[in-house]
Amino acid sequence: MLHDITFTVNGDRYVVAVRSHHTLLQVLREDLGITSPKRGCENGECGACTVLMDGLPVNSCMVLAPEADGAVIETAEGLSKDGILHPLQQAFIDHNAVQCGFCTPGMLMSSKALLDRTPHPSEDEIRYALVGNLCRCTGYVRIVEAVMDVAERE
Repeated sequence: MLHDITFTVNGDRYVVAVRSHHTLLQVLREDLGITSPKRGCENGECGACTVLMDGLPVNSCMVLAPEADGAVIETAEGLSKDGILHPLQQAFIDHNAVQCGFCTPGMLMSSKALLDRTPHPSEDEIRYALVGNLCRCTGYVRIVEAVMDVAERE
């Protein structure tokens, strides 16, 4: 069954006909061409598909597309403005927090959600916010340092 959903993604409004069983991840990648949310485990364990839905981090592989009707979705593509990187993006570069890059969009979105609600988090709060995002390359130290750097500057 098809459902027409209307939602905002990175500031742009979309009306999309979606199947009941399709996920937000599928719609973002396949219908809208937004590729930063990665198809990882597809069962909500790895966080590679993390996006912000109404300001909260969600695993887009676990959200049925019709549930996104009326929502405001943010992805890593929407972080930079007018060619200027978001402070988190720049900090990830400055701290060499990106290795293979597969987990990076999800890490960025979980970090943004944390900083939006807690502008000056502790290291423990940062680690807790990233608990649902798996990284097999960095060991998390540089990622945590990057988020701490942004929190200290803001």
